[in-house]
Amino acid sequence: MSNSISTPPGSAAPSSAPSANKYNFRETEAKWQTTWRDNKTFSVNVDVTRPKYYVLEMFPYPSGRIHMGHVRNYTLGDVVARLKRAQGFNVLHPMGWDAFGLPAENAAIQNNTHPAKWTQQNIETMKAQLKTMGLSYDWDREIATCDTKYYKHEQKMFLDFLKNGIAYRKESWVNWDPVDNTVLANEQVIDGKGWRTGAAGEKKKHSQWFLKITDYAEDLLSELEKLERWPDKVRIMQENWIGRSEGAKVFFELKDRDDKLEIYTTRPDTLYGASFMAIAANHPLALELAKDNDDMKAFIAK
Repeated sequence: MSNSISTPPGSAAPSSAPSANKYNFRETEAKWQTTWRDNKTFSVNVDVTRPKYYVLEMFPYPSGRIHMGHVRNYTLGDVVARLKRAQGFNVLHPMGWDAFGLPAENAAIQNNTHPAKWTQQNIETMKAQLKTMGLSYDWDREIATCDTKYYKHEQKMFLDFLKNGIAYRKESWVNWDPVDNTVLANEQVIDGKGWRTGAAGEKKKHSQWFLKITDYAEDLLSELEKLERWPDKVRIMQENWIGRSEGAKVFFELKDRDDKLEIYTTRPDTLYGASFMAIAANHPLALELAKDNDDMKAFIAK
């Protein structure tokens, strides 16, 4: 079957030449991006006569190149920023770089360069790529989280938390990536492997810092109820993450021992029907008993 196109007698054949109305994106976008830059169109100043609006997308990690996930995310934010600006809002739409962390140091080691130099080179590359998209950022407000001018404020906040008992230190189990040599969140462990390296994850006990977010669980939950336009599935995820529950701590005596086994239950009324208790493999009592029991030691390791 032929895919050829026939034309009636006397008519012109289809032309492959570009239409006069065809959008020349190279010329047009370069023209307007230059105009926006020269006129500082997206730079924001204090203006008490207009309502304020703040648009902030997630800062990218400076890996060295922009991918389509970035393009999609930042295009959506740009649409909101431009709409609000058109509606008369004084819009602050900044960009920055999530540039702190062990992945940057590990990449610098692999590339035999200083982490600061490697990170800054990546930032410049990705910044140039973002600028070709013509996004409405106020580049005068650009920050990088590895800059001392930025993280000195985080350090001060942490010291305030420590002073007021909100930050504390204790040992706890973590997911460990043996290649990146860093801790992974549960969401970053996929089928038992690190999301970035693909290495088999390990369980390690580390002394680490915590923030007493649980002290504010009730406030967080009550505020979630006021977020009327949030999708239900997102609010449920947040509620599950906060993880507040009401129950009781119960202490059981242990035979021939002075210490007690502490449990937490949301249904203390059902304890009279309990037939046994299970402890975690990494429970201090299990680790103690395993010292003289090879079978238990092997089970815990497994």
